[in-house]
Amino acid sequence: MGKKVKKEAEPPPKDVFDPLLIESKTAATVVLMLSSPEEEVLAKACDAIYKFASKGDENKVTLLGLGAVEPLRKLISHEDPIVRRNAVMVFGIMASNHDVRKLLRELDVTNSLISRLAPEEDVVIHEFATLCLAHMAAEYTSKVQIFEQGGLEPLIRLLGSPDPDVKKNSVECIYLLVQDFQSRAAVRELNVIPPLLELLKSEYPVIQLLALKTLGIISNDRETRKILTEHQGLDYLLKILETKEFGDLHVEALAVVGNCLEDVDIMQSIQQTGGLSRLLSFIGVSTVPDVQRNAAKAIAKAAYDSENRKILNEQEVEKCLINLLGNDNDGVKAAASQAISAMCENLASKRAFGPQGIPQLVQLLSSDSEEVKEAAVIALANLTAASPSNASAIAEAEGIEPLINTLSAQRDGAIANAATVLTNMAMQEPFRLKILSHGIMSALVGPLRSTNSQVQSKAAFTVAAFGCDADARTELRNASGLGPLVKLLHSKNEEVRRNACWAVTVCASDELTAVELCRLGALEILEEINLSTGHKNNFSEGALEKLLDNNLSQKYSQMGYLSSSNIITNGFYDCGQVQPGVKFLSLEELSTQELTDRRAIIFINAKPQDIVPVVEEKPQDASYEQTNSSSSTLRRGSREKASLMASPVEEKQELSGRRSSLNKGSAREKVSRKGKGKKEEEKMKEDDVQITSEVQEEVNLENSHGLLPPDLVLLDYINDASKTILPLTTTREQVVALAQFVADKMGGPIERDRLHDFSWELHISEIEFELKCNAVPIGKVKKGTFCHRALLFKVIADRIGIGCSLVRGEYNRAWNEVKLVDDSPQGVAGLLLPPQEYIVDLMFEPGYLMKQGSAEADRYKCI
Repeated sequence: MGKKVKKEAEPPPKDVFDPLLIESKTAATVVLMLSSPEEEVLAKACDAIYKFASKGDENKVTLLGLGAVEPLRKLISHEDPIVRRNAVMVFGIMASNHDVRKLLRELDVTNSLISRLAPEEDVVIHEFATLCLAHMAAEYTSKVQIFEQGGLEPLIRLLGSPDPDVKKNSVECIYLLVQDFQSRAAVRELNVIPPLLELLKSEYPVIQLLALKTLGIISNDRETRKILTEHQGLDYLLKILETKEFGDLHVEALAVVGNCLEDVDIMQSIQQTGGLSRLLSFIGVSTVPDVQRNAAKAIAKAAYDSENRKILNEQEVEKCLINLLGNDNDGVKAAASQAISAMCENLASKRAFGPQGIPQLVQLLSSDSEEVKEAAVIALANLTAASPSNASAIAEAEGIEPLINTLSAQRDGAIANAATVLTNMAMQEPFRLKILSHGIMSALVGPLRSTNSQVQSKAAFTVAAFGCDADARTELRNASGLGPLVKLLHSKNEEVRRNACWAVTVCASDELTAVELCRLGALEILEEINLSTGHKNNFSEGALEKLLDNNLSQKYSQMGYLSSSNIITNGFYDCGQVQPGVKFLSLEELSTQELTDRRAIIFINAKPQDIVPVVEEKPQDASYEQTNSSSSTLRRGSREKASLMASPVEEKQELSGRRSSLNKGSAREKVSRKGKGKKEEEKMKEDDVQITSEVQEEVNLENSHGLLPPDLVLLDYINDASKTILPLTTTREQVVALAQFVADKMGGPIERDRLHDFSWELHISEIEFELKCNAVPIGKVKKGTFCHRALLFKVIADRIGIGCSLVRGEYNRAWNEVKLVDDSPQGVAGLLLPPQEYIVDLMFEPGYLMKQGSAEADRYKCI
């Protein structure tokens, strides 16, 4: 064999550099090394950058400024596992910075990170890739990227990783992702429930907590709740609640249970297995405010279903909630009140809460916490709805004053519901009167001025509930509450507009309030509303009619019609037809204007002056007589000044009542009048003469005060008509006689062909010039045309109890309509026929009755 020859070592190639150890203390140098082609250099550079970035957020910003993110993005997909691992670690640390995350989104790094979640990757890569994704999932745009690039499936798979850090990062990322509804639906399909339930057994509380938070979000979905119960999820949760060591998990566990209790099937199941009683027992013994608050919220969620309310009532949940009302924590009180609000939809629960729950809720109205105050008053609003006994309980608990105080609370919800409670209580008259005594109407002015539509609506509704009382209307008027109420008629909110119309309808029940509402523009707004098909409502027409019925002067001016139920009283005036858009002026405003050539204003003021009785005693001396006479005159003047322009509601009611009694008893009236002795009649005449002379002496005094005098002539007309017309036995005879009476006072019958010669205009002008005023008392008119005669007929008819309407036509035309029953046809005894409507002739053949709709009636109106 040949001798083996030892081969000498070959020298290294000339183009290969010997190994060189490089050390650098500058970040910029290390960042430059990220572009090296050598794997060992890349791995060490990434490791150095990881350590540098871990020291603080400023270092992350420095690396971002040096451009480290772009080369690192390439390295997380490097072939070398060590380089790949170290690069992912750097991203896991740096992604906690907002600016870094923004750049990562722009570079679309999520796709590469999701690829690193593959099973074959190192567990360290899993840890830091999931950490980076968890940081990015905090922002919506990144959520979308992760979801669309299929990140949910590998994240759910990694919930079963043996490494706790991977589990923690994965479940945190999933928790952030499922806050978007698309991800919630996706995780259900990917069967996320079993691994999440498994995480509840983890020895790490942070993992358990994140798992519960994730379950709390996804269990808002009904289908997910079913899957949760199928996997005995409620058993897991109840065990957590019953384990004291898991106290830090109780709040989140209750949140999941609360979601599950929304389903009737789950509620029935948990009741049958005893889980519901265990849950309520746990709530009763717990002293942790957050736990108690979440428990109350869970009950409130469940109670939105009627079947659930029934089950909870069977478990006597009311006792539990009443106990929670006494808690020291405001959050617990508010949550318990909210649960009571939901539960009292059940009638049995509503009754159960009354005796003990209502006094505690009333106490909460004085809480310093606006949240508690609002929750308590909402509960009271629901408890008193259609429940007189609970309304009584509030009154017994002295809740009226706190409720009125709540009308000035800071929260709109508290104000609106306080108004609702007071409205509910107003259904019982004793409580309504008691509430009124606390100044409810003044307290409602603020809510009426609110900018919140719910508050506006409830406040207007409450005004309507209390406005039926005259003192309440006066209080609202004096508190300047009518202005804000009228403004609500302009509201674009339909409910606000409707309730405001209703409130106006109620408040317009007396003349003073009706006149003030009209002055504030309510009539014009209501007319505009009624012309709009979109804004018109059930109450707008009624409100308009009620306003006009208590402001007859404006009604006749605008509508040209007064019905038989519209009783003309003192203070009424006819200023002619007012054109749309023209302001309707008061009689005082019209009477103070300078004389014009326009149509005269005809006013009614037949109220006799109040005369102070003078006792005829022998005066002690002349000075006493002078003083007594002077004081009597002053007393008369003060009372007369207050009444001359008035149109009191009392007078209207008196006249209305007189009509019914007169119509029923005209025969009795006739017998009574015949029975009067001659001496008595003579004495009455003497008294009339005395009163007339005294009143006449006062006229000049009244004119000196700028006030219109009483119409003594009209007063005489009414007295004469009462004596001569009332005794007539039938209404037809009374109508005919009154027509002849009116015509006689206004210039007598006029021949149709000579109507143009009846110079009534000149006569009226002379009166105006004589009085130096545009307003003329109707008694002064001795030559009156259609409009004057029809008005006088209506005035006297209203006073003596004859029902008639007043209708305005064109060209100073006006007429009266009366309803009369015709005689039964011959041969038909005892047949009651319906009344027929007639037009009364006051001009040509006074007393002639023309059937409504006939040619002669139409001619009378138009020719």
